[in-house]
Amino acid sequence: MRVLVTAAACGAIALPLGPASTADPPISLRDVAAATGITVRLAHHPTPQKHLIETMAGGLAAFDYNNDGRTDLFFTNGAPPADLTKTGPADWNRLYRNDGGMKFTDVTEQAGVRGHGYSIGAAAADYDNDGAVDLFVAGVERNILYRNTRKGTFEDVTGRVNIGSQSWSVAAAWLDVDRDGWLDLFVVNYLKWSAREDRYCGDRARGIRVYCHPRHYDGLPNTLYRNRGDGTFEDVSAKSGIGRHVGKGMSVAVADYDADGWIDIFVTNDAVANFLFRNLGDGRFEESALVAGVALPMHGKPVSSMGVEFRDYDNDGRPDVHVTALAGETFPLFRNDGGGQFSDRTGPSGLARATLRRSGWGTAMADFDNDGWKDLFTANSHVNDRIEAFEAHAYLEPNTLFRNAGDGTFRDVSAEAGGGFETPRAHRGAIAVDLNGDGRLDLVTTSLGDRPEIWENLTPGANRWIAVKLAGTRGNRDAIGARVRIGRQVNTMTTAAGYASSVHAPVHFGLGPVETIDEIEVVWPGGAAQLIKNIKPKQVLVVREQAPSRSRSARR
Repeated sequence: MRVLVTAAACGAIALPLGPASTADPPISLRDVAAATGITVRLAHHPTPQKHLIETMAGGLAAFDYNNDGRTDLFFTNGAPPADLTKTGPADWNRLYRNDGGMKFTDVTEQAGVRGHGYSIGAAAADYDNDGAVDLFVAGVERNILYRNTRKGTFEDVTGRVNIGSQSWSVAAAWLDVDRDGWLDLFVVNYLKWSAREDRYCGDRARGIRVYCHPRHYDGLPNTLYRNRGDGTFEDVSAKSGIGRHVGKGMSVAVADYDADGWIDIFVTNDAVANFLFRNLGDGRFEESALVAGVALPMHGKPVSSMGVEFRDYDNDGRPDVHVTALAGETFPLFRNDGGGQFSDRTGPSGLARATLRRSGWGTAMADFDNDGWKDLFTANSHVNDRIEAFEAHAYLEPNTLFRNAGDGTFRDVSAEAGGGFETPRAHRGAIAVDLNGDGRLDLVTTSLGDRPEIWENLTPGANRWIAVKLAGTRGNRDAIGARVRIGRQVNTMTTAAGYASSVHAPVHFGLGPVETIDEIEVVWPGGAAQLIKNIKPKQVLVVREQAPSRSRSARR
């Protein structure tokens, strides 16, 4: 069910604010991949030379490419590392149309998105404000921008829009950095790498070769492209200040962490300090991770930061940061304390002990049981497939699911989730999205050399939900950067997700037993606030942006 809302009204809401109920039934998931029609395998092309790109593949995207109201799935795929050229259908990136009922059809060829080169990440958004979702694909020495033609096909416009790359890009995020109504593109770059450099890492005496640690390679600055609004982009990495900071980027998330009305950018870096680019509102960014307390965990040492989520886990209205990392490093959780400051809550939250022996890539902070508290999912595996010859850690690992107790802590409920959930694989990308429209968030993961897992959420119970679909009318049709509040819950509209992945979908809220939502507040990217009252749950609510008025203007 979809309801269109165009008017604003005032009101108040009462939602459960205390800890989650211990009486709620277990989160229940079932892998339905075999019956979906999705058959792609992640072709990462492992070689005896252990080219580093081979272990980094696996980003994916969820978006409605044909505007039929169902969320489709796109999977990136690799190519032989020697020449980075796709050799046939097994290497193609794949687009699957959602036909309903958890059934999908491969439309890759007719849509024109089989791709080129060694692709790793994806980012979906409507960059040209024509009402159709476009797609950016990040890869090794070749990025691609696909424009959605609104005819069920895409066209590769990379060259003519001034977006290109000779670097190794892993992930990307769409956001409106200057609030001009046009989505800009932030691209995460990793290392200076070439297949021609046959570096040996491992134990020569025992003949055990492994993927090299990133310390053996120089890092790269990230790239920011400003959308000119005429179908082309301008590289503003240098003048924005983004290009001055060299890292080893893995993933990106966006949110307004300091509540000043300008969307900020968090970048995970591999074995070096993370970046937090604070948007100064004049086209420039200030790297503030160390000052804000998110550059490093509390122990002061960099970790192998992989995937990231930038969302509010404790319902205090401020976006927090969750990061996955390798075994022995834990999965850091940084709580936003306000005033531009974060504190490391990995230990007090219970995640330090629970993740100490895990290695994580994809992650999703989302409410899987609709109780009003965002839970955590991580897709796990070590980076090195020979790690067991050197350390007491496993290469293949099961997924993990952590339930939010509502009191600042998380509990590992993986064993309760369902049959097969804890099957060890070389997991990489992961997204949470409602694939069948039942209001429960499903999960999709990728694994090296394997088919995706499609976890249908079958969690029982009386908890209700609402999904808020935002429609910007003054540019930025996707309303990326908008803040939606229901009671004490706040969520940001963004399509950046986990590790090298993307979810273009309505903003989801679990509501617990609430029968009527008294008030929903939307603060649009331009700063105007809009209130909607007396909304019934269990629906997709479409909210159109209204012209700003002085009484509702909000510069946070």
